[in-house]
Order: sequence, then structure tokens, then C-alpha cells
Amino acid sequence: MPALNEKIAHFYDRSTQVWLDTWGEHMHHGYYGDGQQPKDHRQAQTDLVNELLNWGGVTHAPRILDAGCGVGGSSRYLARQLGAEAVLGCTLSPVQAQRGTEYNRQAGLDQIVRTEARDMMSLRTTDGPFDLVWSMESAEHIEDKAGMLQLFYDLLAPGGRLLVATWCHRETPPALTQTDKQILGRIRQLYHLPPLVSLPELKQLAEAAEFVNVSTDDWSEQVAPFWKAVIQSALQLKSLRGLLQAGLPTIRGAIAMRHMTRGFKTGTIRFGLLQAEKPL
Repeated sequence: MPALNEKIAHFYDRSTQVWLDTWGEHMHHGYYGDGQQPKDHRQAQTDLVNELLNWGGVTHAPRILDAGCGVGGSSRYLARQLGAEAVLGCTLSPVQAQRGTEYNRQAGLDQIVRTEARDMMSLRTTDGPFDLVWSMESAEHIEDKAGMLQLFYDLLAPGGRLLVATWCHRETPPALTQTDKQILGRIRQLYHLPPLVSLPELKQLAEAAEFVNVSTDDWSEQVAPFWKAVIQSALQLKSLRGLLQAGLPTIRGAIAMRHMTRGFKTGTIRFGLLQAEKPL
């Protein structure tokens, strides 16, 4: 396993239980709309899945790949919402794969949803084809973005759909400032990320992979309240105890929350969406 992947796997092996205790099975941002009305934070996470499906116009998908699935919260939700016959979820973390498998069984979905400890980039066409490739806040962990999008294209059946939600840096020009680079550097270091790209760059790479009907959107404003909520939950006594038990990498990840908050406030970090189709 590449060194970066080992760091990512170790980070999530140690931090997953803290997240589960505090936030539950959906290990991603929440959707808050205009942020004017208070919203239950776990409901906001479910809302993000629904909003992304609505934005992509996806209502049915028999075969689904959840690329970077965490403990499979989205995998199970998509299986029910989209009438799936088979869902494959991949995570680098053996701990997450184990917990996901347990949750699949508890939900009565173990015959439909598989959660595996596997590098998504090791997938081959024989693992598919899929009608939907779903990537919720995992693409930022992949260094070879062009290779990732080409792999997603190859794994899809003709007419299949790709939906991606990922962390990006702001559009350029103007060039990233020294402050931008400092914020991005700290986030990359503490969350074990390769260099981020902008959303227009991601769109260009998708088109280069021969996807059609490629479109993007920026939901930074709609998800920004999430980080304030995470910081507040981390300050709870139970969460503090969990952080101490999880060890230094998880504590560093918690520290990175303030950099994410600053990144959203300055516009350095963007929450980008991409949808695309494989031609028939």
C-alpha cells in the first residue's frame, strides 16, 4: 500500500469510532441550504445525499459503486433509495470495512451491500459494470485525479452516471496567495491529502476521460455551517475523551477543523460537485 494510503487508513482506523459516537454512520458534510433555519446536523447529512441525487437527476441504479464509502452510510441509503440490486463500497480502512459489514447485516442489506477494505484505484472493469459511481468526499484523497476519472469511466456501464462531491481549492486565476497555500498546506498535512485541484480542472479531466454532459456546481455556502457544528460536538466531554483515546493523528485531525473553517471563510476551500455520463 502506498505511504499516503497507509496514513489515510491509519487515520480512519483510529478516528472512526469517535465520529460514530458523535455523528453516526454518515461520514461527510451536511447540507444546510441558505443556513437561515436551524437544522438537525444528522438530518443535514442525509439531506446532502438527497440533494446530490436530485441535482444529478438519479432516481434508479441497480448496480452502484460507493468509492470511498467510510462505514457505508451512503451505500445503505442509496441501496434503499435507488432500488439497488448490488452495491460495492470501498474504503482504505479495515476498521471502517468491518463496521460497515456489521451495519449492513444489522440493516438486513448484507445480501445487497458489500463494504470492503480496498483501494478504489485497484478496481478493474471486471468489478463492474456499475450504473452509478458515487464519490462522496473521497476524491480529494486521490493523487491521480485523471487516472481516477478514467477508472470511473471504465467501470461504468454505457449510459451510467457519475456523481462526485469533493474538496477543491478556489478557481484560479488569480493565483493562490501565500495565505491560501498556508491554509491548504495545513489541511493537506493534517488530513493526509495530496494536492487539491480546482473544480474547473476537475471538469476538464472528466471531459478528457470522454465523459459527456459534464456539469459542476459549488455548494460551499450550503455546507459551511457543518464545521462549526463539528467543532462544537468535539468540545463535548464524551468527544474529548474519545479524541484522547484515539491518539495523536485523530487529535491533529480535530485541530485541522479550524483550518477548514478558515478555508471556507476565506474562500480558499470549496465544496465542489461534478456529474457526468458515459455515452451509450
